[in-house]
Amino acid sequence: MNQSDHKQKLLYVDDEILNLYLFREYFQNEYKVIVAQSGQEAIEELEENEDIQFVISDMRMPKMNGLEFITKAQEIRPNITYCILTGYDITPDIEKAIGEKKVARYFSKPFDPTEILLFLSAGNGE
Repeated sequence: MNQSDHKQKLLYVDDEILNLYLFREYFQNEYKVIVAQSGQEAIEELEENEDIQFVISDMRMPKMNGLEFITKAQEIRPNITYCILTGYDITPDIEKAIGEKKVARYFSKPFDPTEILLFLSAGNGE
C-alpha cells in the first residue's frame, strides 16, 4: 500500500482544462485529487468513488452549473463537504445554498491554495 492510498480524496469540477491541471498540481501532495470536466462527469466519479470526502466545483459551467451539480450530487452523496469556486461575485443563489448548508464554503478565483488547504484541513469546515 503506497502513501496515496492513505490520502483523502478530493473531487474538483471545472470545465476549463487548465484549471483542472493547476488544481491537481497544487493539491496532489496532500490529497488524492480526482478531476471532472462537467457536472455529469463528476456525478459519475462520485458513483465510482464512494470514499470522496470533499468536492470543490466551479460555479459557471455549460449544461449544469455548480449549484445544479451539487444539488444532484447530494441526492447520491449527502455526507460530503461541498464548496463552490467562482471567478464572479457571490450570487444570491450561492448565499442561499450556504445558508441552507448545501454548500460549506465559497472560494474566489483565482483561488488561494493556502485558504483552501486551511479549510480542508479543518475537516468539514464546521
